Amino acid sequence: MRQEINIQDGQVFVSLYGSLYVEEAAVLRQKLLMNIDKGYSRFIVNMANVDYIDSSGLGVLVAIHKRSLQHGGSVAITGLKGTVKELFELTRLNKVFDIQ
Repeated sequence: MRQEINIQDGQVFVSLYGSLYVEEAAVLRQKLLMNIDKGYSRFIVNMANVDYIDSSGLGVLVAIHKRSLQHGGSVAITGLKGTVKELFELTRLNKVFDIQ
């Protein structure tokens, strides 16, 4: 799993690549929470290059979503496809997140 996190115009752009398992999810969670602590609450997560995500990865996205809402922000998910998109639909997270 490779992660790129960039801040532009007050928004945090997160690009994920590869498979998101429990170990990578913990690192991602810490990095994103640090951005919330710095005052950023709007996230755009590009998952076009993610081929697998486990429950801990989904949990990180839900936790960041909840925390960003508490700070008046939001989390948008872009680029969902294949089995990752199906997982979002199966878990009904496509109803929770702003899917673009």
